[in-house]
Amino acid sequence: MKAKKFLSALLALALVLCLGTPALAAEAADQQPSSWTYEYLTDGYALGLVDDDMGQYILSPVTQERLDLMTAAAAAKLALLELPRRTATDEPLVVDLTRGGVMNALYQICADYELEGIEDGPIPFLSGLGVVRGVNKAGDLDLERACTCQEAMVMTVRLVLAVYDQAGAGSHGLLWKATNGGNTLYLLGTAHMDRGNIYPFHRSLRAALASAQEVIFELDLNDQEGMAQLAAMQSYTDGTTLKDHISPELYDQTVELVSSLTGLPEETIASLKPWALAASLTSLLTQDESTGDTPLAIDLYLNSAAVYQGKTIGAVETYAFQGGIFDTLSPEYQEAYLASSVALCLAASGETPDLTEEEQQAVQEALELQNQMLDAMIDAWKAGDAEAFGQAYDKAAIVNSDDELNSRLFTDRDPNMIKYAAQLLEREGENIFFLAVGAGHMVDPGGIVSGLRALGYTVEPV
Repeated sequence: MKAKKFLSALLALALVLCLGTPALAAEAADQQPSSWTYEYLTDGYALGLVDDDMGQYILSPVTQERLDLMTAAAAAKLALLELPRRTATDEPLVVDLTRGGVMNALYQICADYELEGIEDGPIPFLSGLGVVRGVNKAGDLDLERACTCQEAMVMTVRLVLAVYDQAGAGSHGLLWKATNGGNTLYLLGTAHMDRGNIYPFHRSLRAALASAQEVIFELDLNDQEGMAQLAAMQSYTDGTTLKDHISPELYDQTVELVSSLTGLPEETIASLKPWALAASLTSLLTQDESTGDTPLAIDLYLNSAAVYQGKTIGAVETYAFQGGIFDTLSPEYQEAYLASSVALCLAASGETPDLTEEEQQAVQEALELQNQMLDAMIDAWKAGDAEAFGQAYDKAAIVNSDDELNSRLFTDRDPNMIKYAAQLLEREGENIFFLAVGAGHMVDPGGIVSGLRALGYTVEPV
């Protein structure tokens, strides 16, 4: 289990939305990416080609370490496609840190596969895929010049997307298209996680996002004031601490676990409420072995891509509203929520020495059941299979349970989301909107898709 800086920002609402300071924000960075790279930055980050520190190196010449990281990430993505193999008889290529050397490295990733144009050699093959496009003022590819990190990143992103597009591969997402008059509304049910090799997205999903003028989320992920409100809600302001609200045993377990994952001191951990800690711990459990060092939940990916594409960003709800869903939970529920999250995290790391054998087995079974559900949800999401997603998620069982949180997450929110979507479809003029909220809000019972159909709108899967 990997700690992912999740508590340092204090912005995780795992059951509603995995939040964090936008990973690609670089206002304080020494090096700003060139504007021509913007359309590739989000995929570059999602694929693990660049990281949170890219503002320190993005314009610099690519290093061997960075090039090796990029080519390894790209090779791993292509291997997932299980393309027909080719017996390569090509002469060894010079792989160095020039533009030509980087192109040779990218070509070699593909040389073992039966891809159209692969026999033509590096430059014709990469040019045919659109990986290599730019030329200098002299009209050549500047092959001998040192390659910058941003150039290497862009070429690698283009390669992965082009090969996936040729194969008709990539995550489809749970995507619908609603229409009314001159208005088009794309509806994407998201999964608030980075798991199961979810990137790259299928070109149909990327195209839908690119076509929209306005992109709407549950929350505006660029609203710094709202994030500050949420952060304030997660901490005690009445003079008490976590120790005053949960059992001594759970307090000790929580402090030890969170401290080991984050390095935060006990004083900071004790200032946080049980629901905030529980939600943050729960977010860790959505990750798997495919989650890299730059985890990017789907909502964060979409927001980053939309911002870089210059879209207008909207929100259905506010941070104060979503924070209130958790902050008004009963003390008993919050303690049980934290206890469950701590137990599952400890089980995931193999550290449950204080439990009886029977208790350890029960926790392991719960963890395995959760992982099976998450895997099935992600598989269905990637395939664009709403029926399979509904079977894995079983929203009916969730909304019909007597769990204190469930009605707040769905029963109390779905009607307003349906109303918001309908208002978009009734907007004057001709508009293209993209609404991305949790997939649980899209599917039945009470989901947005069927809700819009009941109002008379045409809604079809993409």
